[in-house]
Amino acid sequence: MSPAPASLEAYVESLSQLDRPFDPTVPTAESEAIRAIADQLAALPTIDQATLAEFVANHSDAVPILALAVGLSRERLKNVLRHHLGSSGWVTLSRERAGDVVAMLDQEYDLVRLVGEQLHRSYDFGDVLVARAGTRRTAAAAGVTGRRVEDEVEAVADLLGLPHQTRTRFQGRGGATAPCDLASPSGGSDAKIVVAAKGFDSTGSKLTDAVREIEDMANVRLPTQFVMAAVDGIGWKSRAADLRRIYDLRHGDRIDGLYTLNTLGEFRADLEEAARRLGLV
Repeated sequence: MSPAPASLEAYVESLSQLDRPFDPTVPTAESEAIRAIADQLAALPTIDQATLAEFVANHSDAVPILALAVGLSRERLKNVLRHHLGSSGWVTLSRERAGDVVAMLDQEYDLVRLVGEQLHRSYDFGDVLVARAGTRRTAAAAGVTGRRVEDEVEAVADLLGLPHQTRTRFQGRGGATAPCDLASPSGGSDAKIVVAAKGFDSTGSKLTDAVREIEDMANVRLPTQFVMAAVDGIGWKSRAADLRRIYDLRHGDRIDGLYTLNTLGEFRADLEEAARRLGLV
């Protein structure tokens, strides 16, 4: 596991502003990944269930991109997959049941027709603005920052192919429970890794509530459970006492990791190490 932050002051220095200006014309890792998948889809000789299923089987990251083509956000995609196929994990589904994924999206959302039509359509500036108005990124840029840390944490779990459940509760010592923002492989008594993800650019009582949740996680954890916390946002700079309580949990080894968005590389390494120890990946 990564060492605890050297000092509270150093941790405060690593906090980032979550609600920052976003230039939609500047390429990002996410936009380039979407573009790469789109280019590969355009190179397919035909667009039908068979070719899309073969493509998905070899490119699990294409599933959320195909979902975008039919107007599904990642959150809605997970709900749809869970409802129709019994699991929200598109990485595993794409490897084991690619045909079922494509068939369901085609039956329920007209996937084949919409992908075929959109691949070869010419778009004007109005089309771009209409599409951008409904994106997850635009919502974040408009000021919905509370979910950013959660989204980044979940993206790491997705990247590792780690089974997980979000916004749930886990069971620890003596059957006591505590809330968490991500649990793997799931919540309840099955939880082996639990993560708190707390991001605030503004201050208020929600920060104290967030600290209390992390303390509850530390208090009920079993010795065999890993507890991590990703805490970021400039709002914490106005609540130094609350932030110190979280910092002290890490320095007292009552939680196994404390991260900001600037140290997500450490979080990914620690999460993968814990998951491998537990046989989850």
